Amino acid sequence: MNFKVDVEMTPEELRKVLGLPDVESFQNEMMGKIQERMEAGAEGYDPLTLFQPYMASGLGSMDAIQKMLLNMMTSYTGNHKNSDKK
Repeated sequence: MNFKVDVEMTPEELRKVLGLPDVESFQNEMMGKIQERMEAGAEGYDPLTLFQPYMASGLGSMDAIQKMLLNMMTSYTGNHKNSDKK
């Protein structure tokens, strides 16, 4: 037996239903502080330094995806060639 329930609600309504805290003001405050430090030229707050961890993991993830796809393709072609020989 399958049930399907569609619920229409805004992200704010969903957050309240799940009992999650409203962190919008905190996020805005933190982004404001980061922006101030970036504009002041504080050490460690230049855009490249701030985003370097995300870029490194993003590129690493892309490399992992490429390796996975290559392995999938080579294993498929290897299995396909073996089935042709039978």
